[in-house]
Amino acid sequence: MTTDITVIYHNPRCSKSRETLQILEDNHQQPDIIEYLENPPTAQELKRIIAMLGISARELLRNTEPVYQEAELNDDSLSEDDIIEAICRYPALMQRPIVICGNRAVIGRPPVRVLEIIA
Repeated sequence: MTTDITVIYHNPRCSKSRETLQILEDNHQQPDIIEYLENPPTAQELKRIIAMLGISARELLRNTEPVYQEAELNDDSLSEDDIIEAICRYPALMQRPIVICGNRAVIGRPPVRVLEIIA
């Protein structure tokens, strides 16, 4: 088990997020809980998270959110910075939950993926 501080970007209304938090607690983790809809990450924090996840900013987008279409984020010409700015403005666009432990991160879809970084 790790001694790194665990952080979860959490949406309490999301069942996957609640399940992921429960897995953390069941594995003796006391994560710092960031309700990202209330306290969205900064652009710098998002860049760090994206790097730890090893994905592009576009892969962090929830393209099923109504604001995705409203903000015209399906435009392939948008840069990483454009997408990060949109996520900062509309945090509901961010995939959830995201769990960070040390310098590793994972999106909890499915929730058991969190075990990859805390075991």
